Amino acid sequence: MRDATDDLDDLIVCPTCDLVYRAPAVAARERAYCARCHTVLIAPRRKAGKQLIALALTVLILIAAATVFPFLAIGAGGVRHEASVLDTAFAFSGLLSVLAVAVLLFIVIIPALRLILLIYVLAPIIRDRPPAPHAKAAFRFSEELLPWSMAEIFALGCAVALVKLSDLAEVFFGPAAWLFAALVVIVVASDRLMCRYSIWTSLKE
Repeated sequence: MRDATDDLDDLIVCPTCDLVYRAPAVAARERAYCARCHTVLIAPRRKAGKQLIALALTVLILIAAATVFPFLAIGAGGVRHEASVLDTAFAFSGLLSVLAVAVLLFIVIIPALRLILLIYVLAPIIRDRPPAPHAKAAFRFSEELLPWSMAEIFALGCAVALVKLSDLAEVFFGPAAWLFAALVVIVVASDRLMCRYSIWTSLKE
């Protein structure tokens, strides 16, 4: 007999408009859309887990490299100064040290933690093994961290600021700036590739 929990497991809620559906069977490379707002609800793909892990590892490497390499150099009056994300964060002191912690937290630590949790969740699934211990809690926590993961937002914000700063001084993009640019593209690609419903379904098995 089916209990109430089984019935709830068959339901899916649109993350945009909160409309509730009974989850349909969706084949690989097909998509299920919300009838009200046309948000993609289910989009399973073969070998998506391996691709997500590869992208997550790539972003982890980019974050680590972009943190220590020079982000930009500013030249004015014959003087040129380079700075990395770490240099900028540790340049604050006193009450502003809280800002340094926030910079590292939102653009380095939280994005990296999300990716580590995602790899932890997906690694057993792609090997056709039972989910890792506490995999559901780990994936739920990684999703809760999503609004606070701002590495790509930081990159876009810096790009806008540097365009305005170029009127006052010579601005040179360092290696970290290009790493962040690549990071933005990969993060968007991985988000489009991820089917959260498929992951949750795999964790129930």
